[in-house]
Amino acid sequence: MINVLVVDDELPAVEELAFLLGRDERIGKVLRATSGAEALTALSAGGIDAVFLDIHMPAVSGLEIAAAIARSSNPPSVVFVTADEDHALAAFELAAVDYLLKPVRTERLARSVGRICELRDGGAAPEMITVDQGGTTRMIRRDDVTYVQAQGDYARLHTADASYLIRVPLADLEQQWADAGFIRTHRSYLVALKHVSSMKLAADGPRVTVAGAGLPISRRHLPIVREKLEATRIRPHA
Repeated sequence: MINVLVVDDELPAVEELAFLLGRDERIGKVLRATSGAEALTALSAGGIDAVFLDIHMPAVSGLEIAAAIARSSNPPSVVFVTADEDHALAAFELAAVDYLLKPVRTERLARSVGRICELRDGGAAPEMITVDQGGTTRMIRRDDVTYVQAQGDYARLHTADASYLIRVPLADLEQQWADAGFIRTHRSYLVALKHVSSMKLAADGPRVTVAGAGLPISRRHLPIVREKLEATRIRPHA
């Protein structure tokens, strides 16, 4: 179990997030702080595995707290919880595990806790991708990408929450992401094997279901797709 510290200058926000975390069986103690000074005092006492940290706070900001955490010898994991996306790039430069937008959804919070647990179990730090959405620069995790769709010289990255257009051809991503569990299923699609739930050999052509989306498999790619999926115990059905 992991012990966490929730930091926000608004007490209702602290209590709400603490309540949600307390319902997760992977969470042990839930400590609270309503200022940067309180947070630093709690951190100095040790025993904290992860910090859920608001960015906009008076006196000492969340980014300043995260910078102090990063300089410690055994830093806890940091998850930023904020109402805006303007500081996502800075957050991940400080090695944040995740970046949650308020209001926090239960399932999204559970994914953050899972990521913290993975790191504590020796998992590798996530590969981050810089994307632009509506003029705002964001950082997303590659392991959140369920599939990629070709759009000319661009590629559209699909996640459970949104999609993002990046200026990289699909063929380049196919080479760069092969070792990360992505496989080409069609000239227009690259899918993450871990997000494939089924494969169907339909009369109108074989398809895979990826995060609820039915995507085509071309005849050219069918043998290798079938081999890879069967290795993950996903077998085709009619």
